[in-house]
Amino acid sequence: MPLHAICLDLAGVLYQGPRLLPGALQALDSLRASGLPLRFVTNTSQRNRRQILNDLASLDLVVDASELFTAPQAAHDYLSRHNLTPYCLIHPNLKEEFADLEGKQPNAVLLGDAGRKFSYDHLDHAFRLVHDGAPLIAIGENRYYQLDDGLHLDAGPFVRALEYAAGCRAVITGKPSPAFFEQVLADLGTRPEQTLMVGDDVHGDVEGALNSGMQACLVQTGKYRPGDEKAIAGTFRLAADIGAVARAIAD
Repeated sequence: MPLHAICLDLAGVLYQGPRLLPGALQALDSLRASGLPLRFVTNTSQRNRRQILNDLASLDLVVDASELFTAPQAAHDYLSRHNLTPYCLIHPNLKEEFADLEGKQPNAVLLGDAGRKFSYDHLDHAFRLVHDGAPLIAIGENRYYQLDDGLHLDAGPFVRALEYAAGCRAVITGKPSPAFFEQVLADLGTRPEQTLMVGDDVHGDVEGALNSGMQACLVQTGKYRPGDEKAIAGTFRLAADIGAVARAIAD
């Protein structure tokens, strides 16, 4: 199937923490030179949109704001469309992105990677709201993420805990939600089978893309661990890094 567009995860694919991954700049230049439209799709919920764009610029990664799709923005759009006032269990960096939706009487729970805010009191308050009927909106359901010192718990385990305790299912607004990928595809104007998703998360990036009918490539950087490619069913590419992806597309 001919390739008409490429979607790239950020952390673990182009950079890790404050550092570019080897060959990332050259790979991005090569992908740009291919003429294929690019979109950058991230579940990152510890950095707001403005911070992500600044981070990219500081690494000399040229990304236009229109090319960036974030799970927090998708969550904001969902809450706004459904006239929901959220109790926000999110990282402090995201507070400005949801300030316009918060109120004194929340009728929904928004959960992201809240870091140290994942205390018993905060989770218990969220549980009581959801148990009483408030919808649970999750920015993502990633199991863990990679930092320089290793893997760390992401929001997914806490989403599952609230689902289990309250007997509900969360609405996932980021990857691997088909609705998130559909939003990106609609912006690109390409069919799923003509669009490649490149990521380091075998579940959120690769499995999510496959379930949405897209092509997918798992890179062996970031949170990738040997054997991840055996964790899911389906046909997808496996590449050492983003440089290998760019070379394969150039060929």
